[in-house]
Amino acid sequence: MPSTPSSTEVPEAPRPGDGFVQSFARGLQVIRSFSASAPRQTLSEVAAASGLTRAGARRILLTLQTLGYVESDGRFFSLTARILDLGFAYLSSMPIWNRAEPVMESLVAQVKESCSAAVLEGTDVVYVMRVPTHKIMRINVGIGSRLPAYCTSMGRVLLAALPEDELQRRLAASPIAPLTRHTLTDPEAIAARIAQARRQGWCLVNQELEEGLISIAAPVRDRAGRVLAALNISGQANRTSAKVMQDSLLPPLLDAAARVSSLL
Repeated sequence: MPSTPSSTEVPEAPRPGDGFVQSFARGLQVIRSFSASAPRQTLSEVAAASGLTRAGARRILLTLQTLGYVESDGRFFSLTARILDLGFAYLSSMPIWNRAEPVMESLVAQVKESCSAAVLEGTDVVYVMRVPTHKIMRINVGIGSRLPAYCTSMGRVLLAALPEDELQRRLAASPIAPLTRHTLTDPEAIAARIAQARRQGWCLVNQELEEGLISIAAPVRDRAGRVLAALNISGQANRTSAKVMQDSLLPPLLDAAARVSSLL
């Protein structure tokens, strides 16, 4: 998985009951223990990272290996490419993104900047589509990457669509930290920016996630007007100012977001 800043899910774990399959949940814990910083792990490392006993982790790893999702050289375990089937099952179940891709490609060709689409999950945005022009971020971002919602343009657009009590709950659960010298860390200031995004229908974030990175985002809505995703344009702050973003790039972004919305 790509390396991204760590973030936290909204702390509302499901309560075990008749519908809760604990072994399945533990299997997901094992899968999620692998990352860019830990692509190959020993049994002990997997057990420690997933919070399981060695015996429990071993049973799950051997099951995943039998199913083709994990491979091992006898000491180290790693995920196989088959694990992508789980993520692409989401994308294939949402054909909107296949239809949205040409719209995003047309936008990138017009503005000569990268374009991404993301959905909100917990306190994170999760990238579901990306059309890059060239590498502008130190963070390696691709489909499935997660970034904190509180300091990203798409995140603030998506948070702006939540009811106020839900917004406050997610902000309280967010791992707010100064990722750059520009990052807002005061919850009230962040909430104010989110309220501004709600009023104006778009959001610009200037170097809060990463030094030198500026982005502007707009919501993607279904026919009922509900915000389902966000679309953004990102660029380099040293050559694309906030004023240029707003004056020159926002209109085509809003048009592209409306076109994608019309596909829903």
